[in-house]
Amino acid sequence: MDVGQPSIDQIRIFLAVVDEGTFNGAARRLGRAISVVSYGIANLEAQLGVVLFDREGSRKPQLTDAGRAVLASARAVADDVDALMARVRGHNQGLEAELTLAVDVMFPTEALAHLLQEFLVAFPTVDLRLHVEALGAVPGQLLDGQADLAITGAVLVDDPALDRIAIGAVELVPVAAPGHALARMSAVAPGTGRQYLQLVLTDRSALTQGRDFSVLAARTWRLGDLGAKHALLRQGIGWGNMPRHVVADDLASGRLVHLAMPEGDSITYPIHAQWRRDSPAGPARSWLLERLLALDCARQAGAIHDGLMTHNLG
Repeated sequence: MDVGQPSIDQIRIFLAVVDEGTFNGAARRLGRAISVVSYGIANLEAQLGVVLFDREGSRKPQLTDAGRAVLASARAVADDVDALMARVRGHNQGLEAELTLAVDVMFPTEALAHLLQEFLVAFPTVDLRLHVEALGAVPGQLLDGQADLAITGAVLVDDPALDRIAIGAVELVPVAAPGHALARMSAVAPGTGRQYLQLVLTDRSALTQGRDFSVLAARTWRLGDLGAKHALLRQGIGWGNMPRHVVADDLASGRLVHLAMPEGDSITYPIHAQWRRDSPAGPARSWLLERLLALDCARQAGAIHDGLMTHNLG
């Protein structure tokens, strides 16, 4: 048996009857006459070749097995049409269809999740692409045209094509497992850190090639992933600097030890919002930038004042 193609209006009438429980309720919700609702349901049933409601023996129409079978699909169709209409309205108002955000791996995850939750509520039709990178790879996404907005770390790339504004800072602390030689020392003498393997977060881009920051040791392992560095530090493989907010639980439980390095027991890692100056700012990007400027990232990350760092980060 061939099945006809129902209209979106018929589907909305069907859903209104289901949600309101009566034809009268659906008519009030839709602002239609009850005869129009009844006619719409009758036509939909004729199109599909099934009975959707059992109207006998009850003041309230009850969904039949066929009605229950098509209900989820009907809601999906209505939701898709609503999304289509919202996208078209947004497009006509200049709203971006998609936004790509590049984020420095040092940026607090909780702050990012909260920000993007607000973004979803404010712009439910805008698709988001999120890239988490380290060091120069973040502004590199802007320069390559792969990102619309970036949350960058230390000012690694002073390119005239990019604009930036400071939004806070993250504190990095030197740590090692409690069994590490540096952790067992009551006092670390100047230069002692050079003698032990240092785990270093490295830049996967070529933008800052050959430049290091806070790399003391003669021997290093260069890692492109902060999570891997964290895991190796907890295993006692070397020492290195980590965001305090990432290792706070480890320091509290004793899984890691904050090293009193004479060269400095903490490092300031500044956080910036950055974008291409030749890229048009749509409503979604503008909203994100405004929220970043208002975001107290320093408080959420347990951070301190601003500073400047480059390339491989120990």
